[in-house]
Parts: sequence; structure tokens; C-alpha cells
Amino acid sequence: MNKLNVVNKINNELFVAEVPGSKSYTNRALILAAYRVGKTKITNALICDDTQYLATALNGFGGITVEQVDNGFIVDRTQKIITSPSAPVFMGGAGTPARFLLAFALTAEGVTTVTGNPRLSQRPMQDILDAFSVMGNEFKCLEAEGCLPIEIIGGLAKNNDWQVSGEISSQFLSSLLLHASQQSHFDEIRISVPKNLVSKSYVNMTLDMMINVGLNIIESQENVYIVHPSAVLSDNIQVEVDASGMSYLLTAAVLTRSKVKITGISRQSAQGDVGLIDVYEKMGCKVIEDEQGITLIGQPITGIDVDMEVMPDVVLSLAVAASQASSSTKITNIANLRVKECDRIAACANELQRLGVEVEEGADWLIIHPNKELLSANINTYDDHRVAMAFSLLGLIASGISVEDPSCVSKSFPNFWHEMTNFLAFHETEKLPV
Repeated sequence: MNKLNVVNKINNELFVAEVPGSKSYTNRALILAAYRVGKTKITNALICDDTQYLATALNGFGGITVEQVDNGFIVDRTQKIITSPSAPVFMGGAGTPARFLLAFALTAEGVTTVTGNPRLSQRPMQDILDAFSVMGNEFKCLEAEGCLPIEIIGGLAKNNDWQVSGEISSQFLSSLLLHASQQSHFDEIRISVPKNLVSKSYVNMTLDMMINVGLNIIESQENVYIVHPSAVLSDNIQVEVDASGMSYLLTAAVLTRSKVKITGISRQSAQGDVGLIDVYEKMGCKVIEDEQGITLIGQPITGIDVDMEVMPDVVLSLAVAASQASSSTKITNIANLRVKECDRIAACANELQRLGVEVEEGADWLIIHPNKELLSANINTYDDHRVAMAFSLLGLIASGISVEDPSCVSKSFPNFWHEMTNFLAFHETEKLPV
């Protein structure tokens, strides 16, 4: 299936969406479980390309087995000292897992080679490598400097005062926070981030999960973290609903002016992407929260000026909705979108313009001038799951819109097309072609 039909008969009934577990939390859970000696169950985990790449990678270390089960994974670490994989570890296009794995590999005896697909091999890794140098750990870039493939030489950190840049990605800091928790030859480790830290909400997710599994960590001052190494205590890690994934169902409700409920998450979630709820409310939608979850009622929306630094993964969802607002929307502080699976700022501008929407683009911003008379187009997805999912939603309100590579959604939301089929079937008798 590669398109969504025009919705002709949206009604006022409530559609309860089935959103999978958080990809971000699942990746963190897998790493924490692999650090723990013993058997750890991860429930409500997201089973997708990224998490499967990480699970397979961890399974390659001597002393660790990872089994995929219904609703999650079971990670069994049978020995304190693990050994590096015998073959290079291929991470596909999984950026967060690759960055987490670079630090994790330092704990294994031997040399671990981490590789990826062409796009991942272009994405920057230098910041975490610079941090390794400060820590006294060794590595070797096998091709381009600061990029995969990289050899990681296992070994303990030589000092406990670490520093990492946060200007390109917060994933480097999260990787080091997870790694620091297991450096038990130190009483504590100090990690500081000079200058700006982008996407800090994802660091807050890391802290939230670390604390929930029994680790002791504090932010002693802004962007300075003190980690007290200790064992991961929890043998059962529950994964929360994916706030990034739910953005597509919320946006569907905005575009079609219908009602959708997401269960298993609240506005108090540590996931920064839950903030899209507040953005849509400010644009004119109604929001109801109860013990079961969050309900959004789509209404006519007006444009907004919004800083999306804490929720970059839902920028494309907002941009698609903004194309149908009554006034222009300016989205700022999103420079790191240029180094995601694709240059998402450029991709967003290009595809909206192909649909007849006027877009202005800057280094770290977008201005979207709405046009409710969309043109037909086959959307270029740039091998990026978020481009595919966000832009396919415009097929709910306009004919002739399709996506070139529908299968790429498997990176983070394998059941996306099924769930959107359910959304349409709930509101009209005509079903999507499969």
C-alpha cells in the first residue's frame, strides 16, 4: 500500500489508536539490560528496524544473548566480563543505536568494529570520539575521520571528568551517561556539556530510565551530570507509548477534524515529543486528558511561531498540519534535523513545495505558508521513515498523493499503514487499497 484515500465522511466519533512502544525508550532499555548481569525482560518494547539492529548487535557480544519475544525482548548477560563480536557489527541506518553501541563496546574485551549503511556512515560521530579521547579510551576510524566504520578498543576510562559536545546531537551525551553508570572503578563520574545542548528532552528520557532501574545520577548544575556507578537493579523494564509515533495519529485528527485518543501516555511524559499536544492546542485544537491517556479533537487551526528544539522528531508532523492552517507557521531551532536520516529541513521544504505549498527555509528554521488546494505528487521519502509517515497524511484530505517507499516506515512504526487503514475504516466504509 502506498497511499491514503481521501476521507469523505469523517464523523465525530472517537478513534482509539494503537501506538507502539517508544523507540527511544526501547533502545535505552536494551543497553541498560545488556549492562546488567542476569536476565532482564523488556515489555511493551517497539520491535522495528532500529531496535532489531541494536538487539542483534548486542547478541554478538560474548556473554550476552538477546531474544525477541511477544511484546518485547529478553536480555541475558551471563558474565561480568564480555568479549567483543567476532565480526563487524552492521547497524543499518540506526543512528541512536550506533551511538549507544560505540560507548557500550568500550566495556568489552577486544576490538569491536561498528559499521552502517551509506547514510549512517555520513552522519557525524566525532563528538563522542572526542569524548573518548578525553576519557583515555582508544578507537580508530577506518575510512572518513569522525564517521563509521569505527574500531572501538575495549578498556576502562582513565579518568572520571568527561566532556562531550551537545551541539549536533544529545545522543552522544546519553550514550556516555549510560556507559558511565558501569565504570565502577570510580566512585563518581562527572560529565559536562559546554555551550549548547540540543534536544535535551531526550537526555531527560535517558535520566528517567536510568533512575527507574535503580541508578544514581543527578544534574548538579545546568548540563553537568554526576553519575554514581552501580549495578542496574531492575529485571523488568516497561516501555512507554511512543510519543513520536503518536504524532501521526494526532496530525491525522487535526487534518480531518476528528477525534483520536492515545492511551498509555500523559502530558507528564519525559518524552519531549509529547509537547506536540500543547502545540496543537495552541493552534486551536481541543485536548482532554484522563487516567487512560490523551484525547485530541481536531479543529480549524491557525499558524504559530514555535521553537521545536525539544521535539525535533515531530517537526515534519507539525509542518504537514501547518500546510492546512489559516495563517503561516514559523518553526525554529531545528538545525539538527539536517543531520538525521536525511536533511529533514530540505526534504520538508522540497516536498511541500511540490504539493503547491510555499515554504521559506533557513539554516535552522522553516516558514510554511498554507495552501488548502494541494497538488498531486508522489512524495520522495529520502529513505526516511518520518518523511513517509508525515507526508502520507496529506492523502487523507487530497487526492493523488502517494509515497515512493512505503516500506521505510519499518524503521520506527512497522504497523503504521495498518493503523492508518484502521483510522480510515473507522470513519468511512471505503477502505484503503493494500
